Amino acid sequence: MAQTTKAAPARSRKRPTTPKPAADAETLVSYYRQMLLIRRFEERTARAYTEAKIGGYCHLNLGEEATVVGLMSALRPTDYLFTNYREHGYAIAKGIEPRRVMAELYGRSTGVSKGWGGSMHMFDAEARLLGGYGIIGGQLPLATGAALAVDYKGGDEVVMCHMGDGTAAIGAFHESLNIAALWNLPVVFVVINNGLGMGTTVEQSSSEPELYKRGAAYRMDSARVDGTDVVAVREAAVTAVEHARSKSRPYLLETISPRLKGHSVVDPARYRSKDEKEALLSEDPVARFAAELEKAGTLTAETLQTIEDEVRAEVEEAAAFADASPAPDVSTLFDYTYATPVPGEGRRLPADPVFTS
Repeated sequence: MAQTTKAAPARSRKRPTTPKPAADAETLVSYYRQMLLIRRFEERTARAYTEAKIGGYCHLNLGEEATVVGLMSALRPTDYLFTNYREHGYAIAKGIEPRRVMAELYGRSTGVSKGWGGSMHMFDAEARLLGGYGIIGGQLPLATGAALAVDYKGGDEVVMCHMGDGTAAIGAFHESLNIAALWNLPVVFVVINNGLGMGTTVEQSSSEPELYKRGAAYRMDSARVDGTDVVAVREAAVTAVEHARSKSRPYLLETISPRLKGHSVVDPARYRSKDEKEALLSEDPVARFAAELEKAGTLTAETLQTIEDEVRAEVEEAAAFADASPAPDVSTLFDYTYATPVPGEGRRLPADPVFTS
């Protein structure tokens, strides 16, 4: 039978190789610094978008920093990550330099995907980030296949696969969970539930709004956690990851992680009332965690300001690096289309003649 855990009350640079005890002061400070780095990075990203330095679609992790850091701190460097288009914070927390992430957003050759992927399509084999995916649910079958490869090779790696709450309603969700459970694959499916599929609430779109309960249909252990509490997320994620690793069984984890802004940078979120927006800001997980650490004596006002100054400088350096980096050469447009050379592969650019004399 599936294990279900009640949600916590809704107030509620590189990660260590072996996760430290959650109560360790040094670890808590590192979590805070990483959450703040992601917050300031995303704010700088929003500014760059308004300056037309970033094009295309752009989705931010604002408000989800505790979930991002808690999940990534539970993984080993050798574990694999598949995520969706809201991925900047995950790339940073997976150990990719912020300057390379920002350069990718700017479409520069020094970026994670050499400037050809942009906000929604980051990929770094060394960090084992195997893609952000713009197609809703496109990552689920691929993550399941990666877990099958791990199992086939007899490895001890775990695959973590993120998705939004809206993805839990599509066919690939059910197909992937079913085959992962049927074949005992080491994959952790994580539903980042921010309460809204774009502008539609979960309650209005799902007959079972407690999405973690869907694991029961596949006899899959599952849990729900307060995604605004970084320590709670980390503990839930460690349980899920070690379950997948030791038992080679999939796990479904749901985090309740309200986003502070609209679905994308250009979404004004008019579907939220003024009171709802104010309530979300009052429960800002980054500000709340800072207050908790200061109250506990883990950080002082001076050290908080020092961290703030360091993080801002790092983000500004990342933006300057992206600005100064070159755009990819047009000749590289078709690089990496296939893993190996393919006879007859087309490399004709727009406006190029179909035939040449």
